[in-house]
Amino acid sequence: MKFRLFFLLIFIVQLSTYAQKTARELGIKTGVMPVGATNTIVDVKGVKVGHTTRIKGDSIRTGVTAILPHGGNIFQDKVPAAVFVGNGFGKLAGTTQINELGNIETPIILTNTLNVATGIDAVIKYTLNLPGNENVRSVNAIVGETNDGYLNDIRGQHVSTSDVISAIKNASTDKPKQGNVGAGTGTICFGYKGGIGTSSRKLPENLGGYTVGVLVQSNFGGVLDIGGVNMGEKLKNFAFSDELQNNVDGSCMIVVATDAPLTNRNLERLAKRAFMGLAQTGGIASNGSGDYIIAFSTAEEVRIPYQTKEIYKTESVPNDWMSPLFMAANEATEEAIINSLFMAEDMTGYDGHTIKKLPVEKVLSILKVQGVLEE
Repeated sequence: MKFRLFFLLIFIVQLSTYAQKTARELGIKTGVMPVGATNTIVDVKGVKVGHTTRIKGDSIRTGVTAILPHGGNIFQDKVPAAVFVGNGFGKLAGTTQINELGNIETPIILTNTLNVATGIDAVIKYTLNLPGNENVRSVNAIVGETNDGYLNDIRGQHVSTSDVISAIKNASTDKPKQGNVGAGTGTICFGYKGGIGTSSRKLPENLGGYTVGVLVQSNFGGVLDIGGVNMGEKLKNFAFSDELQNNVDGSCMIVVATDAPLTNRNLERLAKRAFMGLAQTGGIASNGSGDYIIAFSTAEEVRIPYQTKEIYKTESVPNDWMSPLFMAANEATEEAIINSLFMAEDMTGYDGHTIKKLPVEKVLSILKVQGVLEE
């Protein structure tokens, strides 16, 4: 009996060693740039993240994630932004106005495919009710999605307006939760449980000292690569590996924030480099995947005042200074996606469907054999 208890305790200790730890906390370093203080998107000063998680009964596995560029009235104090579409089989409301005017004026909402309209309604109500917006007659709500219909009763449209507003109102600059939370509650990535992931990079002072932060809602497929190792093949779980692993569709929403003063033109260029980070994880941007990147700058010197009647000047980073920011977005996106896998947990949901989390202990063992991790 004592021996059984001893081995049970060892097993529990082993589980606690690997549960709910990011890839970096377990020794996996992506890229070469230093990370920010929390290695999350909120390392970009002023950015706030909030979640509403809906887990109920045996079929509701969904939620909302809200990203706020700053804590003020975003409609009155707009921030420059841009969108890049890697593959357009998805829904990202508000993109045409972002492309036309080069800014965003509301929180960014992530949820499931069939609740985009709910997200729009909630963002409009939230914005109209803010002090100072009494005369506002038009609101461009930014709402993106991925399809969580394998684990979630998506046809039930279980996200409510109050769920979205709650995610916005509880958003904070605290280190955000990752994994099975918010808009990542019911998502799947590379055949394993996906979710919300985030990471950041801090440029050295001689390269501007700027911070780039990324948050992802991972729900896509391909052949997983971690640390340059073909993990999909080694784990025998990759796109088209057998009939049960055939579905690689699903989508990925990527939000890139930076305090570097960038115009929407260079923010679009930054967004394109984030898509390269997705590719480095083994994502293939399949036919049915909606892969969208929203990039915005929080720098006050490039903010766009509402209804200004004066000519105003902005100071922005020149093209020749962009490469370090490109590298930061690339690395942070790759690590954010990997973190969404490492921070997720097993989940059973709609119609009894079960998705297992990434076998972290086995991944670490493979990486050690490949020389990616030290013994």
